[in-house]
Amino acid sequence: VDVAGLAADSSGNIYFLDANGDFDTNLNAGGLPSNGDYGNAFMKVSTSSNQLAVADYFEIDNETSENGSDTDLGSGGTIVLPDLSDGSGHTLHLAVGAGKDSNLYVVNRDSMGKFSSNNNNVYQELAGALPGGVWAMPAYFNNTIYYGSVGSPIQAFTITNAKLSTGATSQTANSFGYPGTTPSVSANGTSNGIVWAVENTSLAVLHAYNATNLNELYNSNQASNGRDQFGAGNKFVTPMIANGKVFVGTTTGVAVFGLLP
Repeated sequence: VDVAGLAADSSGNIYFLDANGDFDTNLNAGGLPSNGDYGNAFMKVSTSSNQLAVADYFEIDNETSENGSDTDLGSGGTIVLPDLSDGSGHTLHLAVGAGKDSNLYVVNRDSMGKFSSNNNNVYQELAGALPGGVWAMPAYFNNTIYYGSVGSPIQAFTITNAKLSTGATSQTANSFGYPGTTPSVSANGTSNGIVWAVENTSLAVLHAYNATNLNELYNSNQASNGRDQFGAGNKFVTPMIANGKVFVGTTTGVAVFGLLP
């Protein structure tokens, strides 16, 4: 299962991206794999009556080749979006996920698409939008999705009428080596948004960007005499923001960033 935590909606359904494994292309009348094998799928699991059960799924049409080459979705996490309007009075319930194949997938949580060997029956797919693949999960703020794929800048994809922009509308000036980065957002409601991200280098770097245009506001290498540096990098570090401070896991402890007294 993915390197990020599970996502859930207000009805208690759980969403995640599945890693390598068999996918049974022999489907039953409901479009579900007859033997219950869901390798390399975007999953929805219900918790109704305190029982876990597959409620829906989306499977890529080339799952056999991607599974065989270890190009699975399970390297990435998923995010459940707030309710969105398509501009015609329809409310959409969407979720976003991506893995190693560099594609960004948006599913309709009410009808995820299941499997067809001829095409991807998915709400929206941005092919090749995330070069290097994803070993992280996105962040969301103000109708914008932020993704940090491997060897690439953090990219912002804006949402209009319940669709993501077909390409990045802004991106950071610097890129993030393996495993990319999972950004976090701090804000005052819908104002003063800041995107925080850790760069996994030999000397790790905490970056802060303006959420509107991804221009850098601060990084932990700027202060003189290494004041804000916090040691070697580490995989899958996600900044956590609470009570006006930013907490970053290190190889030996936790670094805490905030305003100087």
